[in-house]
Amino acid sequence: MTLYKVGPWRRSIVWFRRDLRLADHPALSEAVAGAQTVLPLFVLDERLLTTAAPARAWFLRGSMAELDRSLRERGSGLLVHAGDPASIVPRVAREVDAEVVLASADVTPFARGRDAAVAAALEADGRRLLLREGVTLVDPGDVRTGAGAPYTVFTPFWRKLQAVPRRAILPTPAAVATPPELLRESALPVTDPSPHPDLPSPGEAAARERLERWVAGGVASYPSGRERLDGSGSSHLGADLHFGTLSPLQVESAAGAADADAEAFTRQLAWRELYHHHLHHQATKPRPVSALTRAFRRESDDPDAVAAWRDGRTGIPTVDAAMRQLATTGWMSNRARLVTASFLTRHLLMDWRIGERHFLAHLVDGDVANNRGGWEWSAGVGLDAQPWFRILNPVRQGQRFDADGAWVRRWIPELEFVPNRYVHAPWEFPHPVPGYPAPIVDLAEGRSRALAAFKAATAR
Repeated sequence: MTLYKVGPWRRSIVWFRRDLRLADHPALSEAVAGAQTVLPLFVLDERLLTTAAPARAWFLRGSMAELDRSLRERGSGLLVHAGDPASIVPRVAREVDAEVVLASADVTPFARGRDAAVAAALEADGRRLLLREGVTLVDPGDVRTGAGAPYTVFTPFWRKLQAVPRRAILPTPAAVATPPELLRESALPVTDPSPHPDLPSPGEAAARERLERWVAGGVASYPSGRERLDGSGSSHLGADLHFGTLSPLQVESAAGAADADAEAFTRQLAWRELYHHHLHHQATKPRPVSALTRAFRRESDDPDAVAAWRDGRTGIPTVDAAMRQLATTGWMSNRARLVTASFLTRHLLMDWRIGERHFLAHLVDGDVANNRGGWEWSAGVGLDAQPWFRILNPVRQGQRFDADGAWVRRWIPELEFVPNRYVHAPWEFPHPVPGYPAPIVDLAEGRSRALAAFKAATAR
């Protein structure tokens, strides 16, 4: 058995992944405190880049550039290589003679498999991979039922999560000691201008500004504003949490400090936590497939309907506006995600995994745990899922959460001159609407069909 020092080390590597920040970074803080020199490293994994949404790839590149700038202000920099981490991380460790590689633990099956391969290669060289907290609020192993099982229902999970002590938020290191010669081969990717003005500015500094603005003016009104379809009541911190330009602990702490009644918002963070914890516990197991999912594997049954949903031309304005916004900006509000998911899985009776893949291919905040959890919940097959008979009416959703139709008209200019009374149901307007399609499904008939189909599936 090889014995490893916990520290001090002569040289360590901090392998950045979904933690592109300097503040509240346990792996970085431990490396700075425990090693004479520290080499920050990022590996551009082509397996992820080739499938990443354009907006997500842009945000990643910009956040890497900002991280490099922040490190250089502290005597360091970001070493970037492209390729497979299982070969690059051990090779760099050998080249610089690093005793340990520190990184933030992740929860996805891909990340767990990648880290296992890197750890094995490092072990063969007498080195070690040390995984630390930072992606979740608390360690997934700290929130379990009395029987030691992971939670599958939100409310008891929320109660337990509130009772788990939080670690202290760590400061930004004043200096990171990295010999300049170790950074000579760095190849930072080119950062392009924002592909859309609605996208958030990348990087830690911009993320902290967003958080400060949110807690100053948004978190108090979150309970009343979060359902707006235009997203004006949202925090817009999803990409920051996904890429770790903010830690979830920073967000939770700032929200609670700004407003004693921030529970509506921190509960949403807890949903993120539940999905991440569950994926952590399920990472080495096959994905469960419910009876409802098996009953509705219909991806090839109506490809035209699926294409209309993806392209925002279903003839249902609330659905189409959301899907066009997603295609253009890489984002849509949480309420819009629920409406579009309900329409696909209920009114069209399509496999929810079609939507899961489509969202992940476009969202700037596309996160495997959150995206999967949200789609399973919407389809009635996941953790604490909504009942199968709950079917959102997209017309009523639009009338409630986009009452003046401003959001719908922004993304569907064909409806610019349709009066408010008809803007969410233009097929009722007594005059033709040039350029906008008729509904691909009658909402009442689609609802009845879904109720009958799901009832039959559960009976089997």
